[in-house]
Amino acid sequence: MAQTADITGVQAGLSSLPHRIILADGWARRAIAFTAGAAGALALPPLDFAPAMAFPLTAAVWLIDGAPVQGARFSFAPIRAAAAAGWWLGFGYFLASLWWLGAAMLVEADQFAWALPLAVIGLPAALALFPALGFALSRLLWSSGSLRIFALAAGLGASEWLRGHVLTGFPWNDFGVALAQAGPLGQAASLIGLPGLDLLAIVIFAAPATIVDRRPARPFLSNAAAWTAAFLLLTLSAYGALRLATSETEYVDGVKLRLMQPNLPQDAKFKPENGQEILRRYLALSDRATGPGRTGVADVTHLVWPESAFPYILSREPQALAAIARALQGKILITGAARIEADGGGRRGRIFNSIEVLQGDRILAFYDKMHLVPFGEYLPFEGLLRPLGVSHLVPGTWDQGQGPRTLAAPGLPQMSPLICYEAIFPGEAAPRDKRGKRPQLLLNVTNDGWFGKTVGPYQHFAQARLRAIEEGLPLIRVANTGISAIVDAYGRTIEALPLGEEGVIDGRLPKAAPETVFSRWGTAAFATIWGLFLAAALAGRSQG
Repeated sequence: MAQTADITGVQAGLSSLPHRIILADGWARRAIAFTAGAAGALALPPLDFAPAMAFPLTAAVWLIDGAPVQGARFSFAPIRAAAAAGWWLGFGYFLASLWWLGAAMLVEADQFAWALPLAVIGLPAALALFPALGFALSRLLWSSGSLRIFALAAGLGASEWLRGHVLTGFPWNDFGVALAQAGPLGQAASLIGLPGLDLLAIVIFAAPATIVDRRPARPFLSNAAAWTAAFLLLTLSAYGALRLATSETEYVDGVKLRLMQPNLPQDAKFKPENGQEILRRYLALSDRATGPGRTGVADVTHLVWPESAFPYILSREPQALAAIARALQGKILITGAARIEADGGGRRGRIFNSIEVLQGDRILAFYDKMHLVPFGEYLPFEGLLRPLGVSHLVPGTWDQGQGPRTLAAPGLPQMSPLICYEAIFPGEAAPRDKRGKRPQLLLNVTNDGWFGKTVGPYQHFAQARLRAIEEGLPLIRVANTGISAIVDAYGRTIEALPLGEEGVIDGRLPKAAPETVFSRWGTAAFATIWGLFLAAALAGRSQG
């Protein structure tokens, strides 16, 4: 059915592309939204072509411009049309950027291949509800001038924030990642975090849509969005370049790290019969000489192994603990491990995905993962789904740990432990202790072997690196198949092992930077910017 497009304020002599997008209807409109969303994935790791984010966000402006108007009275029709366009754009974006999740269903294909369509298509379809909501909110604030860009930022920025919090949240591949990966621009995360970057990214990458707008008598106001985008780009670039140029990487005295990346195939990792061979491989790799001046583990003070390193409960394997003690010669080992907490009544007790700190054959400290992966480590809506034969991917029944909290290891500053998925949540990566002191180090152990050599591990590493910038803390990251790295407090990668390679990293521990604005105030900056953008959108609406 033909629709009447809201093209008020858009020049009659529009170039053909925006004109066609605004007037598109039916499946043509859906295809445009889907394709534009998919093109936005080019801005994400590992390609990091930031300008590609202009495809979905510029198209978003014209798609909402094209929502139908039915007279002067309020109508839900334009809101429904905007929401539908937002869903298709979001579906394309998430399908193109999260397809790699399907690889996890093929690790044990005999059990989980049936779930491949749910991971590859179902999850993007569900996540697309958030851009749909964002478009609908934006349409409520819409106007005909360039200030409508701020309506898009207010609506879509709010829906991105909700995506990071609803049902435990999934803040993966936010629009702001395009800025976070764009060299010096990413340093703004130390001020406003990923939520603030989302808002700025929407304005910056949507502003080109206003270039074709008609120029009224007040040219500055007519180009407010474009001027704001240009100002933001220049300011963020200058701030980031200055912050990096004036901040040298300093190191903690007396700490010599070795990070071990075993590159174990995922299908072998959780088989108990492979336990002894896995441990032998870990110990041999950990003691590998990496150069003429290196003799192996004797040269280091701290050794770090990845998440879920063993297919058994390490604390209940005295032979394994003894072998580790003999090989490591008193060095500190920090490793991922399953941990059991017996209830004293002969029942199963509680089982946690943990990080354990070992010296000799003694476990000195531990941290239990508190933010479990939905459908990976626990089953949402279990009472409904379990009777249907649905189960989670990781074998066993995993319990939620108490946290967040810090972790102590001899010879290291206080650490914030992050197991896998826990590194993706802005504002939650560096909890303070009971005295209000922040940690001095982010420790992220993970196992991305589920996803093979896809784009997923690159995106995961980018998320963890962004936490370092936000918090002003160095990052030690150890991944089974990669990417393992030492990152300084400004997000600069000091040492790294590529995806899919076996090896070790020897390096020093960078010092923490001064406390960042985001570390101290959290999402206050996001709320302030969002309020300013909302005010600008309302001002534009009052002007017609």
